Amino acid sequence: MIAPSDEHLTGTKVFNDPKRVFLTPAPGRRQAVASRLKSDPRPRRLTADWPNVREGWEADFGPATPSQVEIVDAITLWRPVGPVELRLIAEAAYRAFPPRLPEQPFFYPVLNEGYAIQIARDWNVKASGAGYVTRFEVRRDFIDRYAVQQAGGREHLEYWIPAEDLAAFNDAIVGQIAVVAEFR
Repeated sequence: MIAPSDEHLTGTKVFNDPKRVFLTPAPGRRQAVASRLKSDPRPRRLTADWPNVREGWEADFGPATPSQVEIVDAITLWRPVGPVELRLIAEAAYRAFPPRLPEQPFFYPVLNEGYAIQIARDWNVKASGAGYVTRFEVRRDFIDRYAVQQAGGREHLEYWIPAEDLAAFNDAIVGQIAVVAEFR
């Protein structure tokens, strides 16, 4: 049973009723938290970064009891994509990124929305006529295996995920991939 006294939830208020799980952030806590029903193999996004979450924010999981809910530590990332990659993401029900092409040895998710916007607007539009920014959460215990890389300016931070690790990366996505911006 989840209770505010659970070690990983210290200072976080958790409220359960038969249909909803409510979380409110602990004071000063900035990490992302997500939740899933234990019977569901794919986690669903419950909250993003705490500064963006209003107290009492809720997610409807359908019938749920406290013993069915698992808290997952996750980090929010962004990925600029073109129309072809976006179509493939949609075909995967917004749950996975498509495999890399042979000439693409790495998958590059980025750490801030501004950098993703810059790439989508300035590179994807020129290359394919449209650029999109996606936002998603990844389990922290997975992404912590990789070092953050700086690719140019100090805000140009990204992970370099080897192509052969992309399936495991997709399995570590919490919830769905959201399209948050479009450029033409």
